[in-house]
Amino acid sequence: MEDYIDLIKYLALKNAEKYGVAKPDVVMGHLIARRPELKSSTQELLPLVRDVTEKINSMRSEERSSLIEVLRATYEAEVFHSATEPKGALPELKPHEALSGFRLRLAPNPDGPLTLGNARPAILCDYYAKRYNGRFVLRFEDTSPSVKPPLKDAYGWILEDLEWLEIKVDEIYYQSDRLDLYYKRAEDFIEMDKAYVCLCKPEEWTAYVNTMKPCPHRNNRVEKNLELFQMMLDGRLGVKAAVVRIKTEMTNPNPALRDWPALRIDEAPHPRVGRRYRVWPLYNWACAVDDHEMGISHVIRGKEHLTNEARQSYVFKGFGWHMPIVIHVGRLKIEGSVLSKTKIMREIRSGTLTGIDDPRVGTIAALRRRGFKPNVVRSLILDMGLKPIEATLKWDNMGYANRVAIDFETPRAFFVWDPYDIKISGSPAISSVKIPCHPSNASLGVRQISVPQVNGITRLEISGTDVAKLKPGQKIRLMGLFNVVISEVNFLEKTVFADFYSVSHEDAVRERIPILQWVPDEISADVQVLMPDASLVKGKAEPSVSSLRKGDMVQFLRFGFVRCEGIPYFVFAHE
Repeated sequence: MEDYIDLIKYLALKNAEKYGVAKPDVVMGHLIARRPELKSSTQELLPLVRDVTEKINSMRSEERSSLIEVLRATYEAEVFHSATEPKGALPELKPHEALSGFRLRLAPNPDGPLTLGNARPAILCDYYAKRYNGRFVLRFEDTSPSVKPPLKDAYGWILEDLEWLEIKVDEIYYQSDRLDLYYKRAEDFIEMDKAYVCLCKPEEWTAYVNTMKPCPHRNNRVEKNLELFQMMLDGRLGVKAAVVRIKTEMTNPNPALRDWPALRIDEAPHPRVGRRYRVWPLYNWACAVDDHEMGISHVIRGKEHLTNEARQSYVFKGFGWHMPIVIHVGRLKIEGSVLSKTKIMREIRSGTLTGIDDPRVGTIAALRRRGFKPNVVRSLILDMGLKPIEATLKWDNMGYANRVAIDFETPRAFFVWDPYDIKISGSPAISSVKIPCHPSNASLGVRQISVPQVNGITRLEISGTDVAKLKPGQKIRLMGLFNVVISEVNFLEKTVFADFYSVSHEDAVRERIPILQWVPDEISADVQVLMPDASLVKGKAEPSVSSLRKGDMVQFLRFGFVRCEGIPYFVFAHE
């Protein structure tokens, strides 16, 4: 157990740095989080943790600062590595036997924003394309004007998200520009008697599928099918009157593979090409044709596409093409958040969500808005590897990883919510105090906070959550300022009265006085923080936050990391 003393010291120092006094149970929790293998030894460890914590609490502030700097290089670097680097090398991809090089593709339907679920294959494809000096192909699969209609804005959303994720796109294709190719390949397949035009009504076709019997159009001559296909193209057949089907086996055990549809008539307008086309390829036809035409060697996608892979195999075998190597990964979920693009867009249209960057959803836009770093998102995804099992990300884990990545470069600021006035009698005349912008990164400088006095009374504001714990006679330290004794708490008027006690920080350490943050009365900045559940927390921050620009990150002490959206608006990132 002696091997863990330095780590325990570091965790106790971090806890004391944040709250003034280190607590053994909190330190123990952080220790187990860092070293899960110690979970079964907590009873043996607890006396050691208590002893180390007591020694840290008895140190003078200068001693603490000196010791934490010595330990920080070892243990903060350890956390940063674990939070931003893949836990282990991802497996090699086997080269394709028939196709040269590594060409991987991301093929989103631009019917909504990119989510973490979509980002998983995107990040994995980008990783392997870079690893093997290959090519990352972006293909917009936008051939469903009615069922999953593409959104004009979504093309830009996806490109912006990929750029933010540091994904290098080498080639971009739009399937809505490639319909003549899909028609040509369909005619080829019909001429090979591997596809036909079905004129069955939906209920008739369902009956044939259920009874495993071919429809009467399946045995039409090739010439007849070519004529019917031309009638689909030129408008002589109406919407839902005909569909091109791939000949498979009507006795296949999987009903989804029985003569599946490849092209259908859809006259709805398209955001890119308007009404130029009336026959549109369905997903599996366009996907198979494009994977071949674009020379895609490897495909990484969700295991929900297993049936689609089986459907597409008929196209590859029929033409004698080489199928890509397909790697299936499990679905990704985020605890308590929505990842379904369909649901997200529906709730945006209904007004339930405010937009694609609403903090309640797991979109890349929402993560960016909240201040998550792209390298953190990438590392979390890469850590999951290529496993085909379903995975669930927790916001706490994501927040922890991002906190480690941004902590050292993020300035601190006082923030009080549900503010109460505190009026202090007998305090020395201090016009202002200088407080480091970061407890250990001196390069961030210091911030100067005014300490207003009126008629000998120091007037500040503190958080209502802190006030709820106060009682007359209790001592508190106002962070970076001085110690006071509470004389009265008036909840009705939201005012606390106190008397000056001492300036010394050592008094607070020795007497284990709780440390509270504060802001100067009247000159503090009114701010609003948008929380992950879309609620608003209103409070006051120290005047220095007024200089923040949109996109800047700051840690509101005892509250969490937030991203500035332009004063007075902030978005909560994580604790």
